[in-house]
Amino acid sequence: MKLTGKEKFSYGLGAVGKDMVYMLSASYVLYYYQDLLGVNAIAMGIILMAARVFDAFNDPIMGVLVAKTRTRWGKFRPWLLIGTLLNAVVLFLMFSAPPALDGGGLVAYAAVIYILWGVTYTMMDIPYWSMIPAFTEGGKEREGLTTLARSCAGVGSALITIVTVMCVSMLGRGDERVGFRWFALIVAVLFVAFILVTCLNIKEKSTVDLEAPTVGQMFKALVQNDQAMTVVVTIVLVNTAIYITSNLVIYFFKYDFGGEGWQGAYTLFNTFGGGVQILAMMLLFPLLRKFMSALNIFYVSFAMAVLGYASLLVLAFTNMSSVYLLFIPGFFIFAANGMLSVLTTVFLANTVDYGELKNNRRDESVIFSMQTFVVKLASGVAALVASICLGVFHISEDTEQAVQVAESSVVGLRMTMTVIPVAGLLAAVFYFHKKYILTEKKVEEIAGQIRESRERKNSPKN
Repeated sequence: MKLTGKEKFSYGLGAVGKDMVYMLSASYVLYYYQDLLGVNAIAMGIILMAARVFDAFNDPIMGVLVAKTRTRWGKFRPWLLIGTLLNAVVLFLMFSAPPALDGGGLVAYAAVIYILWGVTYTMMDIPYWSMIPAFTEGGKEREGLTTLARSCAGVGSALITIVTVMCVSMLGRGDERVGFRWFALIVAVLFVAFILVTCLNIKEKSTVDLEAPTVGQMFKALVQNDQAMTVVVTIVLVNTAIYITSNLVIYFFKYDFGGEGWQGAYTLFNTFGGGVQILAMMLLFPLLRKFMSALNIFYVSFAMAVLGYASLLVLAFTNMSSVYLLFIPGFFIFAANGMLSVLTTVFLANTVDYGELKNNRRDESVIFSMQTFVVKLASGVAALVASICLGVFHISEDTEQAVQVAESSVVGLRMTMTVIPVAGLLAAVFYFHKKYILTEKKVEEIAGQIRESRERKNSPKN
C-alpha cells in the first residue's frame, strides 16, 4: 500500500522538530559555553569529543534495544516518544546553566549535560530513521520518503540557523544567556509536539520478523556490511567538514566581518543559506534526478561544495564590504550540503537491503544507529577543531577588541573554516568512489533477489 499524504506529512514534521533540536546543539553549544559563559575553548572541545567516544558504545547498543523491542505499538514508536520527551528536557537544561556555577563546576555541568543529551537524542533518532525501511518497499518510494524527510530536516536546521541569534537577543532583551534559555524551551516544546504527531500517524507496515540478535551478532553484521561502513565513513568526513564551518561562522561574523550590526548580517546570510539548502533538497535534487543518477548528483554536490569554500576563502581575503558578496560561496556550500544530506541517507537505506542479502539479517536499527553515531561523531570532531582554533588564535568575547586588530587571528579563523573542510570533502569523495558499489541497477537487482527469497520462504512446502 502506498504511503498516504497524512503519513508523509507526519513523518516530515517529526524531521523538522528533530533537526531543530540537533542544529541548536551542534551549532550553538560551543558558542554558549565558550563565548558567553567563559568555559575554556579547549576544555569544551575535549568535552564534546569525549561525549562522542561514549556514543561509540551507546549508539549500537541502542540499536540492539530497538531491534529487540516488541510492543503493540511496534518497536520504533515507543522509543521515539520516550527519547523525545527526555531529550527535550535535557536540551532545556543544556542552555540553562545555573548562574552560580563557574570554573570547574561549570565544566562538569557542561560535560554531564552534553553526554545526557547525546544518549537521549540517540534514543529517538535511531528509531526515527530506522522506520524508513520498515514501512517502505524500497526503490522510488523509499527514496521519495527519504528525500522528503531530509528536506523537512533541512527546514528544521535552517529555521534554527536563521532565527536563533535574533530570537535570543529579543527574548533575553540583550542578555544572550537568558535569551538562550527561553529559546531552548520554545524549541523543546515544538520538538515534543511535532514528534507526537509522527507517533500518532506513522505505523510500520512490514518488517522482517527475525530473532532478536545479540550485541556480538550485531557488531559482526556491521563489520560484514562493507557498504554500510563505506557510507558511514563518508558521512563522518562530509559532516565534519560542514560542522567545522557551522561552528565557526558565528565567530566569523562577530569578530572578522564585525561591526555593530553583525547579528543582522549573520541572520541575513543564514536566511539566504537556509533557503538555498531547502530548495536544493526539494527542487534542485528532484530536478537533477531526472537527468542523472543519484551517484552522479553526489559527485556534482562535492564539486559545488569545494567551489563554494574556495570562493569564500578568496572573498575573505579580498573584499568583504557587503554581506551580499558572501551569498556566492553560500549558494554552493548550502546547496551541496542539502543534496548530500539526502543522498547519504538514501545510500545508507540501500545498505539495509544489501546487508539482508549478504548476511541473511535485516538490521535497520543497527545500520541507522551508525548514522546517528557518525553524525554526532562528526559534530564532536568539528567542535574540537573549532575549539582548538578559538583557543590558539585567542578568539572570545573577552578579547573582542584584540581580535579585531590581530591579523594572525583573523587569518587563522578564515583558514580553519575553509581549507580544513575542503580537505575533508576531498578525502570523502575519493574514499567513496573507491569503495561504494551500490549503483541503481545493483540496488534493483538486490531488491528483486530479496523479494524472491521471501516468496520462497512464505510459500507452502510441496
